[in-house]
Amino acid sequence: MDDKNIIDLFFERSENAIKELEGKYGRLIMSLSRNILNNPSDAEECVNDTYLGVWNSIPPERPDSLTAYVCRIARNLSLKKYQYNTAAKRNSHMDTALEELENTLADSGNVEQEVIQAELAREIERFMDSLKQTDRVVFMRRYYFADSYEAIAEITGISAKNVSVKLARVRGRLKEYLKDRGLM
Repeated sequence: MDDKNIIDLFFERSENAIKELEGKYGRLIMSLSRNILNNPSDAEECVNDTYLGVWNSIPPERPDSLTAYVCRIARNLSLKKYQYNTAAKRNSHMDTALEELENTLADSGNVEQEVIQAELAREIERFMDSLKQTDRVVFMRRYYFADSYEAIAEITGISAKNVSVKLARVRGRLKEYLKDRGLM
């Protein structure tokens, strides 16, 4: 079933909407949540919360991309659960991915935080548009989906070492790109 038909089922408030969503995106949502949380039971909870979140938000929302919409909800829920779980401890898998970006992105802890964050998001999107497809996939799989180097290597068909090198180079280029625009 295509995304438009699934969205129509949500608008009809049909219980089949959840079944169709699960059939089409269940594995993706679970993979995303497991990569962030590194805990199967917490990931399952976030997957179920994602279905509920989609149910509660469609209608009135009518997303252009159901994939992006569902992934955003799943990722946000997983990150909230991750923050809750690791408030006083460390989860090396996700922390490692986030720390890799830490020195690249500007810290904006002042009054202008929201404006700077919005501008930063726009510039990162522009930067991502300038990347070759492989670099963009590697970057997104690591920093949005929290995939391991090995998982990215399997998806892209390049070695894990090459993934590591590509990520280091893209982070360096991103840092320079942001410096050139006065965001660092």
